[in-house]
Amino acid sequence: MAFAISAGAKIVTVPSSIDEGFALPPLEKFEALITPRTKGILICNPNNPTGYLYTMKEMLQIRDLVKKYDLFLFSDEVYREFCYTGAPYISAFHLPGVEQNVVLIDSVSKRYNECGIRIGAIITKHKELKQNVMKFCQARLSPPLLGQIVAEASIDAGTDYMLMTYNEYVERRKFLIDGLNRIPGCYSPIPMGAFYTVVSLPVDDADRFCEWCLNDFEYEGATVFMAPASGFYTTPGMGKREVRMAYVLNKADLGHALKVLTEALRAYPGKTAEAPQ
Repeated sequence: MAFAISAGAKIVTVPSSIDEGFALPPLEKFEALITPRTKGILICNPNNPTGYLYTMKEMLQIRDLVKKYDLFLFSDEVYREFCYTGAPYISAFHLPGVEQNVVLIDSVSKRYNECGIRIGAIITKHKELKQNVMKFCQARLSPPLLGQIVAEASIDAGTDYMLMTYNEYVERRKFLIDGLNRIPGCYSPIPMGAFYTVVSLPVDDADRFCEWCLNDFEYEGATVFMAPASGFYTTPGMGKREVRMAYVLNKADLGHALKVLTEALRAYPGKTAEAPQ
């Protein structure tokens, strides 16, 4: 929210829930929030933190809203190489009738596993918007030089590298989600994209549990580091018993992490009977 506030923009959120697998909320909820001051709709597809991948039906529903109210569609697609449905990826630029309304956001840090390399792109066919974006680009006096060098070299990565990375994430995803859903009281939907999942845990408060794991718990000399999901919601009370996990470790380390998490849940003084589903 900080960047939006500094720019004088107001972000109005439409929450999705783990109970519905983080699917797109009903369009009526979007329309109820659209006013004459509304400028656009922002989506992250595939999604961080949930790993959700919008279907063609959902994308067309978003397209219809954008077209009806003449809005921009800001589409963060930095994880688009990592989609696990077997179907072709649906970009916002694939949607007919809103070509001038789409603003696509891209980044090398996710596609090439270069966390921290802040090099990306904004792609749009809207000439006026492009001209204004260029003003900010030209005003930036300190671009990350090493990041630019790394990003330029990464573009030359062959298809073999991308396929190897994709296949590895497929294996890690299956391993982690299967393991999580075997832990009593835990529940994770199956993420269809990116390399994240949101997990419901049998705890009273995920923020407190994550802090407890770091400060007060260890098993065989190790603990687990997770992101409380409440920080990804703007609706008070949502995500209280949920965490975000990333399957960026190899399967051996993921297996150890699952074992440590199981023991942490057994020992945690604020555990509950089961997680809501």
